[in-house]
Amino acid sequence: MVPSVLIVDDEKHTREGLQQALAEHYDVTVAANADEAFNLLESQPYDVVLTDLRMPGKSGLKVIDKALALPQRPAVLMMTAYGNIDTAVEAMKRGAVDFLTKPVNIERLEVLIQRALKTKTLEVEVKQLHERLDEKFHLDGIIGLSAILQDVIDRMKLVAPSRATILIEGESGTGKELIAQAIHQASPRSRGPFIAVHCAALSENLLESELFGHERGSFTGATERRIGRFESADGGTIFLDEIGEISAATQVKLLRFLETKAVERVGGSKPIELDVRLVAATNRNLEQLVRDGKFRDDLFFRLNVVRLTMPPLRERPEDIPLLLAHFINIFSEENKVPLLTVEPGALRTLQGYSWPGNIRELRNFCENAVVLRRGGRLTEYDLEPKFRGPAGPGADQSQPAPRAPTGSLSVEENEKHLLREALLKSRGNRTKAAALMGVSRRTLHRKIAQWPELDVTDK
Repeated sequence: MVPSVLIVDDEKHTREGLQQALAEHYDVTVAANADEAFNLLESQPYDVVLTDLRMPGKSGLKVIDKALALPQRPAVLMMTAYGNIDTAVEAMKRGAVDFLTKPVNIERLEVLIQRALKTKTLEVEVKQLHERLDEKFHLDGIIGLSAILQDVIDRMKLVAPSRATILIEGESGTGKELIAQAIHQASPRSRGPFIAVHCAALSENLLESELFGHERGSFTGATERRIGRFESADGGTIFLDEIGEISAATQVKLLRFLETKAVERVGGSKPIELDVRLVAATNRNLEQLVRDGKFRDDLFFRLNVVRLTMPPLRERPEDIPLLLAHFINIFSEENKVPLLTVEPGALRTLQGYSWPGNIRELRNFCENAVVLRRGGRLTEYDLEPKFRGPAGPGADQSQPAPRAPTGSLSVEENEKHLLREALLKSRGNRTKAAALMGVSRRTLHRKIAQWPELDVTDK
C-alpha cells in the first residue's frame, strides 16, 4: 500500500510544489489551513502529516495536537521559517518527529518521511504488542511471549489448583514473587491472604518470631502475644523468598510445619493447625547447599515437590520489546509525559545486552530513560556504553578511523559498516564521523541519505 501524506500549508505554491515532488512515491493530500486539515484527518487516516507552523487562524501546533489525538496516530513532521526554531522545539515536545526549515530541501524531506514511516511502524508494532498482553502473555504482571517463559506459565497453571508445595528457582530480579502471586490467584485460595516474607531481610531471632509468632514474655522485649505470618496466611498462601538463607533452627520448624500442617509460637507449647500453602523461592542452588551441609536434605525434599525455574532475561530477548513497552507506559503515565519511542537500533542493542539484574534492571532502565528523555526518542547513541560493549560509542575514541569488518562482505556492506561504526564512535556527530572516515561532510550526508536507517539526531 502506498503511504499517505497530508500537507498543510497556507502558501499555495509551497503545498502544490511539495505535492508534485512527492506524488511519485506517496498518496498526497493538501490542506490550506488547520480547519481544512481537521476535516481531512477526521475523514480518513494518514501515515504522515507535514504541516507548516505559522498559518492564519489556528497554528500548526493545533494540527499536531489534533493528529496525535487520533486513534490511528500519524507521524508528524513540521515546516518552519529559519527564525522560528524555538517554536519547532515546542512542536517536537508535543510529539512531532522532526522539522524542516523553509525553503524545504526535497531530498531531506524524503529522508525524514521514510524515517517517520519507520517510527510509525514501530509504534504500531508496540501497540499490537500491548494488545497481546492478555491472559496468554500478561498474567498478573508476568509479561512475555517467549517459549521458555510460556513453559513456566503452563506448568504454573497446572499446579496452581493443587495443594502441592512449590519451589521457585531463578536469579535475582527474574520475577519469582510475581509467579508466586499468580499461583495464589489461580488457586482455590485466591480469596484468602497472600503473605510474602523475605527471609534474608531479617535476623535469625526476628525471622522465627515473624514466621511463627511468639507468646508474651517468651523473650526480652516480648511484651505481648504476636501472631506470626503463618497464622496470618491461614486459608491462603505464604511465600518465603530467599529460603536458602534461613538458619538451621528455622529449618527445623519449617520442616515440622510441612509434616504436621501446624506451628507453635515461640515460647508456646500448643500446636496451632493451619490451612496454608507454602511457596518458596531461592536464587541459590539448594542442592549444593545440601551437599555443603548448610541446608537440610529432608527439608529440601519437602520443598521440592514441584519446581519451577524462572529464566533470566538474557535467555528470553524476544520478551524485551514487550517489557520495554510495559514499563515505559507505566513511567510515562506516572510522570505525565508522552510515550518514549525506542528506535529500532536501540531496541536491537538492548536485546543484545545480558541484563545481569534481569527485569529489575530493565525496569530501572525504563524509569531512567523516561525521566531523562531527550526529544521523545531513544536511539542507540543515547545508551550507556555498558549496553553496547567495547565496540560501542563508549569504546576507545583515540583510534584514527573505524575498521572495516573481515570476511567476504560486499563493497556496500563494508561501507555501511564503516559509516555506522564512525557514527557510533562519534556519538552521532556528523563532523567527527566524516573525519573518522576520511571523507567530506557533504559525502557523509549523501551516504546517510542513501541509507536513512543510519540517520541520527545530531545533524
